[in-house]
Amino acid sequence: MVKTYFYFLIKDYIVMKSCSKIFASLILMLLTVTVFAQQDFQGKAYYFSKTTLDMDNFGGRQMSDQQKKQIAERMKSMFEKTFILTFNKEESIYKEEEKLEAPGGGGMRFGGMSMGGGDQYKNVKENKMMVENEFFGKQFLVNDELPKLEWVMTAETKQIGKYLAMKATAVKKLDDTDFMSARRRNRGGENEEKAKDSTKTDNPMDEIEIPKEQTVTAWYTPQIPINQGPGEYWGLPGLILEVSAGRTTILCSKIVMNPGEKEEIKAPSKGKEVTQAEYSEIVKKKMKEMSEMFRGRGRDGGGRHN
Repeated sequence: MVKTYFYFLIKDYIVMKSCSKIFASLILMLLTVTVFAQQDFQGKAYYFSKTTLDMDNFGGRQMSDQQKKQIAERMKSMFEKTFILTFNKEESIYKEEEKLEAPGGGGMRFGGMSMGGGDQYKNVKENKMMVENEFFGKQFLVNDELPKLEWVMTAETKQIGKYLAMKATAVKKLDDTDFMSARRRNRGGENEEKAKDSTKTDNPMDEIEIPKEQTVTAWYTPQIPINQGPGEYWGLPGLILEVSAGRTTILCSKIVMNPGEKEEIKAPSKGKEVTQAEYSEIVKKKMKEMSEMFRGRGRDGGGRHN
């Protein structure tokens, strides 16, 4: 009789303890759902973006190791940046963190060609993306649909800070204006002979090529069920915390949920409004002009002797 009493007492305790765990889990889930269901919900995610460069053969024999090192240091500020993604349930704005620029800093330059990206706005409900771009001193506002990637989700996980992240991959198509994905041109065989030609110009674009596509690896957390991510990346069932694409890595370093001072998420409005296809054509046309100018300068200089 006593054994039976203690048996049921222990059984009831185990059941109650299990129910308590389940109840606690349900409460946590309800709190999470409640937080993200709020109409004025907002969060901020801080990202560090880094793009590595292959400087070994940049500039060929005409450039010393010291010169390559100096160029690499100058380009560091262009390829290592900190961004802030401010988001709610439907919208986000991705901005470079404000800081003092060194003289001549900001934007990207290839032999006098300057270009720079500005604020990036995404609206997943309206399937809209707007980006401010500066190109050769002119402001453009790229207004188009959100770029869509066919994500392949996996069961692989890892811990990023206090968040459990899951892995997804996709193949991204590139065009001739994806300069952050540029790589050193492989000059083998016939191309190598051309490189030795005395008419070779100083056009920096001759040194690089842009692949047709690249694999993108993303890590997202279902703990923040927001269909957002850094830059152009989105479309996963959770906030994207890390992206690896070519030589570029973007990593989230801090997340602030419902900050005390909320920021209005506004679509950018500066610049001439164009579609992504129209902007790409503008860049390609200018790139062609620059390339012809460099080659013409090389031919003129090749026939003169000081």
